[in-house]
Amino acid sequence: MTYAIVETGGKQMRVEPGRFYDIELLHVDPDESYSIDKVLLVHHDDDIQIGQPFVEGAIVEGTVVRHFRGRKVIVYKMRPKKKTRKKRGHRQEITRLMINSIKLNGSILAEADISEFEAESPNLVPIVEAEETLETEAQSIEEVEETVDVVSEEVEIKPVSEVEDATEEEIEEPVAEAETETEASVTEKSEETVEVTSESVTEEE
Repeated sequence: MTYAIVETGGKQMRVEPGRFYDIELLHVDPDESYSIDKVLLVHHDDDIQIGQPFVEGAIVEGTVVRHFRGRKVIVYKMRPKKKTRKKRGHRQEITRLMINSIKLNGSILAEADISEFEAESPNLVPIVEAEETLETEAQSIEEVEETVDVVSEEVEIKPVSEVEDATEEEIEEPVAEAETETEASVTEKSEETVEVTSESVTEEE
């Protein structure tokens, strides 16, 4: 078993190859490599090396997976009997770093192996495959957006401003047509009912 204790972002943490860790923001683009030379301790099999303060020649190499923001933290301050209330929110910028290898004096002590990762966790999808699926989903979303744009260009939709600027005559014309149609249908039905009643009266006589 091989692991190392490193210092990054003012914090110390234990890292192992083949695992990812959420650390303070690194100004590195995703999918770029990043090396940590502030290694406080290296444990390899039964050999332990402790630095004073850092281990000479020890380097931990990793790859930046992505950048994101942590959960929101609410900071609320108040002073009793002073009518002062302050409420603020904060989300910390975080970088997810995948540890690839631990090196000491140029030699690789431990390196991430995808086959071991798949054997230990067969139900989990490897990071490379997950990134490929995300890329395909993003492409499909872009295609859907393009089709929506084409359809919206074909269909003419009046904006709200044009509807508001329409004159009263333009708005009253369809309303008047609908009223005339309803009046005509009502008169036809009333004439039919009158004819039916007159026929029934004549038959009774």
